[in-house]
Amino acid sequence: MSEIIQLKFPVEYNGEEIRELELRRPKIRDQLTATKRKGSDEEKEIKLLADLCDVAPEVIEELDLADYAQLGKAYEGFLK
Repeated sequence: MSEIIQLKFPVEYNGEEIRELELRRPKIRDQLTATKRKGSDEEKEIKLLADLCDVAPEVIEELDLADYAQLGKAYEGFLK
């Protein structure tokens, strides 16, 4: 199961416009990988979300805060 996030503010990466992200449900291995990474909590979260959306972390870094919040809300919904 996954959730499609329609971006209110599309981003461009490698010459491609990204208008939506597909966020898949996280697995234990995703959480383990995230906790083993170096960096701040924010950097770990960005990399985790990038993994779950199958995009480069730079794509997540380019998101508008409203879209990032929408992505975070979808992620939290998977944990309930």
